[in-house]
Amino acid sequence: MRLTQINLQPHFGGGEVYTAFLSRAFDRLGIATTLYAHPDAAFWHTLDLPTSLRIETVPDAKALVAALPRAPLWLLSHGPQFGELLAARDARWLITAMAHMPLQGRNPRSFDDHDMVFPVSEWVRSGLIAVGAPSWHSALYGLAALDPQRNNATATIVRTSRYDWDRRKFRDRLLGTLNPLVQPFIPPRPFTRRPGLTLGIVSRLTPIKQFPQLFDRLAPVLARFPSVNLEIFGSGGYASVRDLDAALKPIADRTRFWGQQRDVRAVYAQLDYLLTGLPEKEALGLNVIEAQACDLPVLAVKAPPFTETVCDGVTGYFYRDPREDGGEDFAHLIERLLTQDIRLHPATARDHLERFSFDAFVDRLRPIVAWAENRLAS
Repeated sequence: MRLTQINLQPHFGGGEVYTAFLSRAFDRLGIATTLYAHPDAAFWHTLDLPTSLRIETVPDAKALVAALPRAPLWLLSHGPQFGELLAARDARWLITAMAHMPLQGRNPRSFDDHDMVFPVSEWVRSGLIAVGAPSWHSALYGLAALDPQRNNATATIVRTSRYDWDRRKFRDRLLGTLNPLVQPFIPPRPFTRRPGLTLGIVSRLTPIKQFPQLFDRLAPVLARFPSVNLEIFGSGGYASVRDLDAALKPIADRTRFWGQQRDVRAVYAQLDYLLTGLPEKEALGLNVIEAQACDLPVLAVKAPPFTETVCDGVTGYFYRDPREDGGEDFAHLIERLLTQDIRLHPATARDHLERFSFDAFVDRLRPIVAWAENRLAS
């Protein structure tokens, strides 16, 4: 059996990291994969992919449907399958999808006409069940997919652009053309840690993270603690960065943007705590899993999916949603972190981290492979 994965995202993010380690897990189980990818997604060739994986490029859903053979196929998309594919489905196709986003607040019919959907967390699974989507009986979760070729926690971190231009928007296309012309005149800025408590964001700056909404509440709180610094590692579209900048004005003098970094081990080593975004639009949070594997504790709102990936008081600390209390519980937490010696070491929580190991991920994948083989054989 050869698996056909579909991921036509032109930009690199968590779903693409997931596609890569999922392909390695399938390879461990003896399943070769053909990946249909976007022609502009050159990053696939820089990732740790198995030799059994074959990459085919198609620009859109129409071209994808034309490229697929009319034969027994296990199709696995990252996100809902394209409507064009569902309309042209062959009776011999097994149509499945990874659910990388919670359905809560989204189109409840996204996964209609799928044979099965595999949720990345129980939070995502609960949303699928609520709308009657064909959800797998347990969450697949994920793993700390740290690049083995970038394993130097003391590597130099140099600032890159905070922008990840959305080429579908005229403004972003224009600014994205001008920005590279300016970048050569901006002197390289290596990271140096500042005195005090260092909180960090290590994430793409996308709307689902809700960082502007988070800091509308938390920035005024952090302004009360002059020894707390914020370092942001990641990039986003113009509007996302603009809105985040505006929310951070109360602590602008203690906030620095470093752009997207490939060597995240080096980033995590420079932080005291990873700070997540708001929870309800988040599906899993691979950065949360990575940080804990790198012995970096996490500060998160006490809500799913973070309650599935963080052990309170062991691998991180929870605080009340600041939209409920204006950030006062977060303020109490920051005060504790500054006045008490309560540094955590998540890497010692072996049983917790084992849930997010490659071997555990492969074990969760085994019954899915058996199910797909039986369905295709029937």
